[in-house]
Amino acid sequence: MSGLLLVGADPAPMLAHDTGPGHPERPERLAAVHRALRARFPDPDRWLDAPPAPREALVRVHDERHVERVLATSGTRGWLDPDTPYGPRSAEAARLAAGCALEAVRAVRDGRAATAFAAVRPPGHHAERDRAQGFCLFNNAAVAIADALAREPSGRVLVVDWDVHHGNGVQHLFDDDPRVLHVDLHQHPLYPGTGRPEETGRGAGRGWSVNVALPAGRTDADYLEVFDALLTPAMERFAPGLVVVSAGFDAHRDDPLGGMRLTADGFAALAGRLVTWTRAAGARGPAAILEGGYDLAGLAGSAAAVAAVLDGEPAPDPAGRADAATRAAIEATRGAHRATSGPLGAAGRHDGRGETR
Repeated sequence: MSGLLLVGADPAPMLAHDTGPGHPERPERLAAVHRALRARFPDPDRWLDAPPAPREALVRVHDERHVERVLATSGTRGWLDPDTPYGPRSAEAARLAAGCALEAVRAVRDGRAATAFAAVRPPGHHAERDRAQGFCLFNNAAVAIADALAREPSGRVLVVDWDVHHGNGVQHLFDDDPRVLHVDLHQHPLYPGTGRPEETGRGAGRGWSVNVALPAGRTDADYLEVFDALLTPAMERFAPGLVVVSAGFDAHRDDPLGGMRLTADGFAALAGRLVTWTRAAGARGPAAILEGGYDLAGLAGSAAAVAAVLDGEPAPDPAGRADAATRAAIEATRGAHRATSGPLGAAGRHDGRGETR
């Protein structure tokens, strides 16, 4: 098994997604990430291109009308929602972004790579089953997770979303499926307004959506405290076979769309925790999929720092301590899950079918 695989070697089709002047989700974002990753990992053998996501992969998570609506934008300009513009090549870029996510997750699941990082745009975690939303056309992470479960129906997938915005699309697409544990750390209140601790999932998946709604101003130490207090026991009890990260970097202290205070070292430390826990669980991954991040320097530096840790470099250990507001958010999440049968509810190890054993 090789080390880190970087997916999206030729970003040109994704750079051609034209969001118009002044839009924060602009081509320069991905260009900055690629420059930083290429500087750190110049070996072409590290990089892989991927084909566009096939239609059957898209319709596992999106309804047919939504897929058709996005594909029909080819060659035109307009808006899919008030935040989500498209240009003549946006549909091509969206299919390729989903295809890169598919390939990254398949590579770690199949043992072709120990870890992976899909450097893509447009992002995906806000896209719902039937609509584009929040800069996102197709839900890249959800497409990849659904593909993994189609290949291994009894599998268990942990998806961790540390983007500053709640990953509403991924949560809603899997919130009735106990094979998917969705752990989401996000600023609240903030767009899209979802992700309260009480949102714990539906039906057989009640307890498998874990939302940590954090006030603005959280630091590296605060996020690490959440990981240690909630993610460690959740992973131990859920026992995932595959770990996926919705890796947004808009919780960086310089990001214009968020109010958090994370640094590149903080993101790298979070990645280090996940690498350690994934190995301890005997799981595959992590496979990271780029989401948000709108300060170019903060985005590029953080992405490169996370990729380095995924490749085996020691994770940094940022200084500082979590504060009372973070501990209160942790307790709110614990309280919301206390009566559920999920990994943070009834003690025990879960078999992926909503049962404790």
